[in-house]
Amino acid sequence: MTDNRPDDRSHRRDESDRSIPTDRESPVGSPVIRGDESVAGTRAREAVQFDPDDPESLADAAETVRRFAGGETNDDHLYMLRGAAACAALVRGEGSYKAAAERAGGDATVSFIRKWARVHDLPRSVRKQVALGQIAPTAAKHIARVGGESRLLLAWATLDGDLTVRDVRSVASAINNGASIDQALDEHDITLGRLELTLSPMTYRALRRRASIDDVNPGELVTEALEQYFE
Repeated sequence: MTDNRPDDRSHRRDESDRSIPTDRESPVGSPVIRGDESVAGTRAREAVQFDPDDPESLADAAETVRRFAGGETNDDHLYMLRGAAACAALVRGEGSYKAAAERAGGDATVSFIRKWARVHDLPRSVRKQVALGQIAPTAAKHIARVGGESRLLLAWATLDGDLTVRDVRSVASAINNGASIDQALDEHDITLGRLELTLSPMTYRALRRRASIDDVNPGELVTEALEQYFE
């Protein structure tokens, strides 16, 4: 009997290339954060890289996704990042979310794999906060639903505004329904860009003095200084 799997995979890839996670500069499935000892500590040595072009690695990814979808996480954020990486690699290797779900089997649905593959596609700065436990993986799942600059802004607002997972889900839905991120956050009494800083006494004194002389809000001076710094 002839195995038509390669042809099927090619067909699936043609149908769904646009939906496959591709934003990350690092290779899909690479443990950039999970393998960083400054973030993961000694567990960095346990980090697994999933290579979508290696049949054995792809099989490991499929098994990981199947277990992940089955709830074998114990609320471990690093394990969840591993599951997200496995989802992304499986999608890349199989060519579509549907094919990835079929390969993983079990409770792994197209929706499940899509959501977590997008988490793996989040910027490194956001995934680092997930690995550190500052942003819940389930919150990251909703942050990943948002596109463009609003994705990063929502991530930082989640930290600075102490948003719950339910709050993040609500804000993400509002943004995807056409609201600006400012409007969506305002519904939760969060002002975009509001950040509490602790300055040295000398810097605090100089900032307050200059703001008073120039008759401006201290935040304006801080913003101007940081904009120049980041240029």
